[in-house]
Amino acid sequence: MKIQERTGAGNNRSAAPAQPGVGERLPAPPRERKPALAALAVLLILVGALGATVLVLRAGDRIEVVKVTRPIQAGESVDENKNITGVMVAKDDSINYIPYEQRGALSKLKAKNTIPGGVVAVGEMFGAKAELPAGKASVGLSLKEGQYPSDIKSGDTVAVYPVVSGTSTGKGTSGGGSASGTPLVADAKVNNVASKSDATVSTGNLNITLVVPQEEAAALASAASEGKAVVARVSDAD
Repeated sequence: MKIQERTGAGNNRSAAPAQPGVGERLPAPPRERKPALAALAVLLILVGALGATVLVLRAGDRIEVVKVTRPIQAGESVDENKNITGVMVAKDDSINYIPYEQRGALSKLKAKNTIPGGVVAVGEMFGAKAELPAGKASVGLSLKEGQYPSDIKSGDTVAVYPVVSGTSTGKGTSGGGSASGTPLVADAKVNNVASKSDATVSTGNLNITLVVPQEEAAALASAASEGKAVVARVSDAD
């Protein structure tokens, strides 16, 4: 009977669960996969690559357009030998660039307003005729030699003085006249100057066009029609 009890005790010890040995690891739970995040990452990479490709292509798509090198006054036309050149820019359909190959067509159009030098020309700057600023009038003058500076040019700021006839005396009229000290127009802009060679062939006078305040246009036109106007260049008004 005692032998059987020992045997039973031994059987109970062998049935106990074995403990893990030193250094052994418990099995890790399986990782949770997130396919949506992986797909999003791939999509972002593709979008970035596509954007970089588009930028490179656009940078390489360049065209030659018209650039203004010297100021073009309102009413003047383009002279490809004097005031424009070609420049390369990135193509942009939202900007009405003027292709340099079409520069010849600009000679038939006029600047709507004064175009400063150094800007890239666009179609909106030109039209069949110039546009006068608000409150301004355009007056033409036909001037003889001595009534204008010999180097007068478009864009100059000038004053116009009336010519006062010679004083009357008992022996007749003395002198041919002189410019008055009070100007008809104190601040006018030379809009256009006709070619001197053309003027000499026709009448010998120099024809110029001034942009003046509307309230001063009538007196200037009257004096100009009688040939009693002298033009002097002045400094630009601040």
